[in-house]
Formats: sequence, structure tokens, C-alpha cells
Amino acid sequence: MTVLNARALLLDMDGTLVNSDAAVERVWSRWALAHGLDPHETLKVVHGRQGYATMAVLLPDRPVEENYADNRDMLAQETADTEGVVPVPGATEFMASLAGVPHALVTSADEALATARMTAAALPMPSTRVTAEGVGASKPDPEGFLKGAAELGFAPADCIVFEDSEAGITAGRAAGMRVVGVGPRAAVHAPTAQVADLTGVRVEPAADGTLNVHITA
Repeated sequence: MTVLNARALLLDMDGTLVNSDAAVERVWSRWALAHGLDPHETLKVVHGRQGYATMAVLLPDRPVEENYADNRDMLAQETADTEGVVPVPGATEFMASLAGVPHALVTSADEALATARMTAAALPMPSTRVTAEGVGASKPDPEGFLKGAAELGFAPADCIVFEDSEAGITAGRAAGMRVVGVGPRAAVHAPTAQVADLTGVRVEPAADGTLNVHITA
């Protein structure tokens, strides 16, 4: 068991709290086929980034205005498609344990999509959250995590990030934070600690406000 100490937790959503892979695969596979791309290869790079940033990776010569336009359409499609969206194992208990603990959601989804997926998974929406509308740069840029820490009132070094994707883990590290990797996508990117799912995490607040985060691989 590993024990990490923190003052606040910053939580990614998709793949970390919510398993939305089925919906993501449906929407992005359709987009890939419409643009002459291999859906399998496309799905290797979609996780963790905002849609326009994924499109820029896949179609580097495409005008950015087209990416932003497609991104709006994709967000609407993803928001409407919540079939199969479920909590990651242990997420329900994990979120319940954070009542009264400083934490924020930091997601590449916009507010509508985040609300739809957290609702579909029957998870409580954190009162502090940084969604796509609130940042100028997508993960792997650290802006979202830095903003989340600032809104909670803590220094980056006092925060622990929970993430599943390469883009998110890179963003957390770039923000100067420790990262707990959740799930198989995270394992290959050498996070500070790694769990298969959130059943391997227990958060114990201390009397001085310190959070003892127990990690069982």
C-alpha cells in the first residue's frame, strides 16, 4: 500500500470517475469514418483531450475553425448519448467519501456533457469544477489543473490529480502535482501511483485538514 498526503484532490471525469468508453467509441468512430480515418487508430488519441485538440492531432492540416465547428457538433452528440455510461468501480463510494473534503472536477468535457455523464452515472457533481468553457487550452496543457487548485485555494504541490489518460497525466505533472493513475490506460504513463479502479483508493481526512490517500494497487 502507498499513502500520499495532500490538501485537495483534482478529479478527471471520463475514464476516472465515469466509464463512458462505449459512448465515446460510438461518436468518434462515426466521425473517423466520415473523415476517412481508421476508427481504431482514432480511438487511441481521443481520451483526455478536448475534441478540437484531438482533431488537430488527427488532421494537422485542417483549418482550426473546422475543428471548432465539429467539436460543437461532437459535444452535442456525446451529451445526447449516455447509453452505457456507468460509474467506474468504486466511484460511488469514493465520491461519497469526499463530502466535506476539498476537491474539484477538472474535465475536458463542457458543462452540459459533464452534467449528463455524472447524472447518468448517478455521481454527485462537485461544486468546484473546471470544464472546457473555463480554459483556453486543452489537456495536456496544465491550465485546467492549475485553475482547479487556485479555485480551491491550494498550491499545486498540495494537490493530487486522479487521471486515466496520457494527456491528463501529462497535464497533472506539468502542473507540478502528483498523479494517481486510474485504469489500464494510465498504467503505461508512469503516474505517481496506480490503481485498477477506485476500489483501490481510500481517503482519510486528518484533524489538521491533511488528506491521507491510501492507494492499493
